[in-house]
Amino acid sequence: MPAPDDYAPRWRRAAPPAPPPPPPPSQPAYAEPLPAGGYTTNLPVVLKKRNWLRWASWIIAGFLVLFFVAVAWLALTAPLSKSLQPPAPPSITLLSAEGKPIARRGAVIAAPVDASKLPEHVRNAFVGIEDRRFYSHWGVDPRGILRAFVHNMTSDGGSQGGSTITQQLAKNAFLNSQRTFGRKAQEVLIAFWLEAWLSKDEILSRYLSNVYFGDNVYGLRAAARHYFSVEPEGLTLSQATLLAGLVQAPSRLAPTGNLKGARERQKLVIASMVDAGLLTKARGQSVRPAVLHVTKSEDDLPNGTYFADWVLPQARDRAGGVGTEQTVQTTLELTAQQAAERAARNAGLRKSQIAIVAMHPDGRVIAMVGGKNYGESPFNRATQARRQPGSTFKLFVYLAALRGGMEPDSIVDDSPVQIGDWKPENSHGSYAGQITLRQAFAKSSNVVAARLTQKFGVRAVTQAARDLGISTPIGNDASIALGTSTVSLLELTAAYASVANGTYPVRPQGLSGEEAESDWLARRLGGPTRYNGRQLDDLRSLLGTVVEDGTGRGANLPIPTYGKTGTTQDNRDALFIGYAGGIVCGVWLGNDDNSPNPGLSGSGLPARVWRDFMTRALDLRIPPPEPTVEPDANDVTLDDVLNGVGEFIQGSGIETQVVPPGVDPDEQGEAPIDARPAEGQPGEATDRRRPGRGPSTPPQDRFRPDDRRGEER
Repeated sequence: MPAPDDYAPRWRRAAPPAPPPPPPPSQPAYAEPLPAGGYTTNLPVVLKKRNWLRWASWIIAGFLVLFFVAVAWLALTAPLSKSLQPPAPPSITLLSAEGKPIARRGAVIAAPVDASKLPEHVRNAFVGIEDRRFYSHWGVDPRGILRAFVHNMTSDGGSQGGSTITQQLAKNAFLNSQRTFGRKAQEVLIAFWLEAWLSKDEILSRYLSNVYFGDNVYGLRAAARHYFSVEPEGLTLSQATLLAGLVQAPSRLAPTGNLKGARERQKLVIASMVDAGLLTKARGQSVRPAVLHVTKSEDDLPNGTYFADWVLPQARDRAGGVGTEQTVQTTLELTAQQAAERAARNAGLRKSQIAIVAMHPDGRVIAMVGGKNYGESPFNRATQARRQPGSTFKLFVYLAALRGGMEPDSIVDDSPVQIGDWKPENSHGSYAGQITLRQAFAKSSNVVAARLTQKFGVRAVTQAARDLGISTPIGNDASIALGTSTVSLLELTAAYASVANGTYPVRPQGLSGEEAESDWLARRLGGPTRYNGRQLDDLRSLLGTVVEDGTGRGANLPIPTYGKTGTTQDNRDALFIGYAGGIVCGVWLGNDDNSPNPGLSGSGLPARVWRDFMTRALDLRIPPPEPTVEPDANDVTLDDVLNGVGEFIQGSGIETQVVPPGVDPDEQGEAPIDARPAEGQPGEATDRRRPGRGPSTPPQDRFRPDDRRGEER
């Protein structure tokens, strides 16, 4: 029969009896008898030993996990992939169209140095002041950190740093200057990494090649050349200790501005070398203060120029994030730039400022002057200033007229006109009545420009300006015909370049290469538009007439020349813009405060400055005027001339005086014979027409325009 428990629920059944314990193992004959139960008190000791090993393994595993986490964090936050590449500070060197350096923006650097090839005293100078135990530590110096901590806690003087040369290289090459625990931890890890992969000489070489020495100079080679005009391998002990002292505060201790402070720091470097055993006391006492020998070399490029300031944003975009030294080739041509600077100096300006822009017809800027002196005023009047263009704006008025069906020989009315409340007047105060469009453009008639704007509409004139590249706001009344809206000289010159190029708009560019490659907006807007053939010929014919027979005769050259003058209200601005020989140039003169400048007009000094620049840029030789040929059928003899002069004098009542030979006429009270003003002096009115044409007198400056009248001379 089954037991009673067999019918009970499973959970109420009794547990089966435990098996009997195994018999104790047999004991050797010499062993002591085991106590009752078969266990001894020594067995738990084995269990404790196993727990200690387990905890030790957990600690090691945790340390390894933390290490790998730190490495992963460092790999994500610091550029370890570049840790073996020599870092370089950001710098852009601009090259001319000929490939010669013209300006440098950013750091001045040179080739890296090899610490193993430097004299021992040069290495010791930096090691002695920056990291005495450089050759013995593994990237971090605990003694140096403790020393700096104690000094900073107990001293009232300047604070000390405990960073090693390796740590400084890690910070300068890969990190920022923030004083946070996270950045310091990154610095320590990178220092260990550098020590593991590089030798001490390699670390020192990279440190010396990239450390800052003030005056925008990075690296020992650049500093040695800049301050002493020597290579780093030729530095003397005095020179090396001076440079080593600059590293702590290069901006404040740069010897070109604080020679006394630099020499005081040099004494501290020498004392530190003696204290570290890197220099004997007697040798240290014999070191003399370093003497600077700063010379301007080919590597000493200007940090800023008007052209460099304008082209730098484009250069950075082209370079794409400058992190190292890069060179970018520009469109500037040295011959043209030198010609522009010389023409600006020869203008003899006092209060007034000047701006010059020159470019090829396709928009490549080859010269730029934004003022008389960049050092005194870096404001670029060629690109940043917005001034009224005066009658140079009439280019767009006449283009609208040509588009409207007129021709250069079309008849226009040069007589007083009133448009609403506005009554424009001609600058010279006279009106020619019925004249051709060509004559009106040559004499820069204000009333004709106003009539044309009224006839074809302000919108047509504005559209012509927009087509040629003018982007600044333009007024909505007929007065825009006289240039009352503002524009930059660069943009206005580019508009005239479109006439020389035969397509519009022309976009000024300062970098070599195709504009379409870097100008996404130009690609979206499509390519340039060609002028209508007849309209282009007529427009060029009008511009040529201005220089041959109009207000621009002062700019005439012995080659085909085209241009337009401009003068604004109360002579505040004067311009001449034109082209010849494949160069388009715009010249502006005026006062920065927009005050009146009596006597200034586009047909005067701006035209002469333009002619001076073009003569030099194109290497022209201006021939002398051709002599006047006496007619063949001339029966007048010298006696007839003398008799005629005598009869005229006697009949006119003019008193004459015979001056004996050898007597100065001025001593007799007689005025000098040649009282004409010297060339280039105020009041000069010289004839600049093409050889073969008779002398003529250009229009005089007699216009005193009131508000919104405009120009012109």
